[in-house]
Amino acid sequence: MRIPWIAAACLSALPATAALADDDCHAPRAAWQPREAAMQAASRLGWRVEEIEADDGCWEIEGRDAEGRRIKAKLDPATLNVVKLRHRDGGRDRRREDVRAPAAPLAAPPANPLFQNGKPPVVQVN
Repeated sequence: MRIPWIAAACLSALPATAALADDDCHAPRAAWQPREAAMQAASRLGWRVEEIEADDGCWEIEGRDAEGRRIKAKLDPATLNVVKLRHRDGGRDRRREDVRAPAAPLAAPPANPLFQNGKPPVVQVN
């Protein structure tokens, strides 16, 4: 008697997992740059394109970088910025997700009375 309920619960969860899938890029199709422009952007980055296709709302490029490593990258179709980049080094994969925004340089922390004379604060536990 429990098996039909378990099966029904599992089957009802399937549509919810499909709803979680999302495109990586959200540019309207009218704003897309042509495939040739994406290939030129890849060559400016030093990549040799082996395959290019539209996938998840992005231009997906497979090929090799300037050092000969296999790559898989997704470019925003409107701006041609790199959205995702994945290096494949032989048997292992290295992922670099969301390379669109570079890290901000570290700035000096704001003035704080806890950090006087360059010494860390003293913590006392009662």
